[in-house]
Amino acid sequence: MKEFMILLIPFVGTSLGAAMVFFMKDEMNEKVKKLLLGFAAGVMIAASVWSLLIPAIDLAGEQRGPSWLPALIGFLLGVGFLLILDTIIPHLHLDSDKPEGVPSKLSKTSMLVLAVTLHNFPEGMAVGVTFAGAMLGGSNITMMSAFALALGIAIQNFPEGAIISMPLRNEGASKKKAFLYGVGSGVVEPVGAVITILLAKQVMPILPYFLSFAAGAMIYVVIEELIPESQAGEHSNIGTIGAALGFALMMVLDVALG
Repeated sequence: MKEFMILLIPFVGTSLGAAMVFFMKDEMNEKVKKLLLGFAAGVMIAASVWSLLIPAIDLAGEQRGPSWLPALIGFLLGVGFLLILDTIIPHLHLDSDKPEGVPSKLSKTSMLVLAVTLHNFPEGMAVGVTFAGAMLGGSNITMMSAFALALGIAIQNFPEGAIISMPLRNEGASKKKAFLYGVGSGVVEPVGAVITILLAKQVMPILPYFLSFAAGAMIYVVIEELIPESQAGEHSNIGTIGAALGFALMMVLDVALG
């Protein structure tokens, strides 16, 4: 039962970040925001490679057929899945006034939260499928690998929680409401993790597809949202530095703890 607490770690990171709305008076500094967005991108890229794609290829190597094929198929399906969600779900990215997805009458606040929720879903999937791989055994995925991934995502979720709650506060929401919206955007992570575990536990041979599917979904978020936002306007090098730091940290976490 204690192992299942791993699934809550990313959600805790988001919630703690959202709580910063009670301690920060002004809007987050633009340079700091770029650094944190870049950091989040770096963490997700490294996690996609070391925690998801490499284990997927290793697992597929123990089965018949080319070891890269399940990773390729799963990765492209993950990208396609997020593309569909991105096209259907009405949402609004930070620092943008142009909604995406199907037309709706949702408030700007609701669409901002939906954008972050869409972002968080593949992170929950990633933790869930890694956890499932450790539970099922028969692979080089350990519970420590799942913990390292969950910890890395929680670290990058902390600033993301603040990045979503602070703009909501500046949009006129109360501190309590902004905090609850930030927390709510992270609820999808443990939910996505549990759903992925239930699916992945059914058939061990499809685990490589699930791992690479989560990687594809995460990379889609990085390219679609995090990198553009960290590179927009002036001081784009700050976002690049953040990405390098996030990548390095997640790489070390996975190798050292996994």
